[in-house]
Amino acid sequence: MRRMMYYPYPFPPMPLPQPQPTPQTQQPQQTQQPVSYQQPPPYPYPPYPVFYPPMPPPPLAPEEELAMLEDYKRALEEDLKALQDELKSVEERISELKELLKTRGKQYWRQENT
Repeated sequence: MRRMMYYPYPFPPMPLPQPQPTPQTQQPQQTQQPVSYQQPPPYPYPPYPVFYPPMPPPPLAPEEELAMLEDYKRALEEDLKALQDELKSVEERISELKELLKTRGKQYWRQENT
């Protein structure tokens, strides 16, 4: 089963500072008012969809669990039989190839020595 990674929301973007106006001509010293920053409005919805972890399955009744495990065991036994048959056929082919190589080796030596 794949595991999904859940990440928290990123922080909302920080507001950019507003550039301060530069005085074109020097005027007599005035009291400067502080520059106010406008914050963007909050998000009306999250920037991407939210994924919640799936709910765990409800616990099975003992009868249901027994039936499920018996089916699983039956399926595993069928897989085991198929694998044993496959292994048997591979072992037979290996023995055939070994015999073939032995007879070829004997024939090769006979041809060289005559």
